[in-house]
Amino acid sequence: MSTEVWFAPGRANLMGEHTDYNEGFVLPFALDQGVTATAAARDDGLLALSSRQRPAEPVTLSLGSLAPGSVTGWAAYPAGVAWALRAAGLDIGGASIDIDSDLPVGAGVSSSAALECSVALALCSLSGVSVERAALAKIAKRAENEFVGAPTGIIDQSAALLCQADHAMLLDCRTLAAAQVPFRPSAAGTSALIVDTRVAHALVSGEYAARRAECEEAARLLGVPALGLVIDPAAVERLDDPLLRRRARHVVTDSLRAQAIAAALLDGSRADGYSFTGKLLTEGHASLRDDFEVSWPQADAAVDAAIEAGAYGAKMIGGGFGGSVLALVPVERVPSVRAALAESFAACGWTPPEFLEATAAPAARRLA
Repeated sequence: MSTEVWFAPGRANLMGEHTDYNEGFVLPFALDQGVTATAAARDDGLLALSSRQRPAEPVTLSLGSLAPGSVTGWAAYPAGVAWALRAAGLDIGGASIDIDSDLPVGAGVSSSAALECSVALALCSLSGVSVERAALAKIAKRAENEFVGAPTGIIDQSAALLCQADHAMLLDCRTLAAAQVPFRPSAAGTSALIVDTRVAHALVSGEYAARRAECEEAARLLGVPALGLVIDPAAVERLDDPLLRRRARHVVTDSLRAQAIAAALLDGSRADGYSFTGKLLTEGHASLRDDFEVSWPQADAAVDAAIEAGAYGAKMIGGGFGGSVLALVPVERVPSVRAALAESFAACGWTPPEFLEATAAPAARRLA
């Protein structure tokens, strides 16, 4: 029985947190780290799932029995992908799939979407099914939304399937038009430093769903289908409810920041592209902390310590309530920033942070 090996990367987001489900702009880049699915076809209609990270939790399921809510735990993500592919009318057969990952779970680097996309590509290939990647991202998103029950947007699956090496991707989440934006900080003497605060998050939690509902209500009151269609931040001041006003202000300004960073990085004549980007990262973090209220103490401390130690700027990444911080740091200041963060966490009695110097990597691909 022949096997295929498919890999999908995690992602970090330069800008555009919680803007994707509001149909605004996002600016992610893919990571070198991700999820590998080693898969072989079966002829018995079963989906046999195993994980190197969860060796005691193998799961075997009948494809015909898959339904939202029928699978829990880590296996819900690959099972949901099989369900969503079949629900889209694709002739997906059984498979044995072994999962391996070098992404930290719950660190805000999209391990769940990497899992979904590696499995989606494997299942399609084994079944002889061809799906355009933007369409496959929608199918994987449906798996997470409807099968797993996490009300996420399209950014993570799109990044895993569409990003290019040495680029970030400016994605209009309303039209799904994507533009590749040069992002090679090392060429400008800069490091993209990801700081895992070691506080795990879970996007199935009620807080994420609450933010989405608040955004939908703010859009309704402003008379637009989604907040991403608002291009003037002053427009949100019409909202009487101060909480909804703050939520809408974050979405509108974060979408604008994503576009501003992309424009700066696309402008090859700018010598300050990464320092300018760092400044907007810091503005984005303040917005996530104060207006959207999804930050957490370790992230706030990491941002403050990184900037004080010489970073151009920093922000939390991902859905919030735990996960990682992204800092843009002049390479000569990286040791100082790492030391300052370790000292800050130790002073608070927190678990020491972990660090990853990220590069913009290619999208999902077959390895063997």
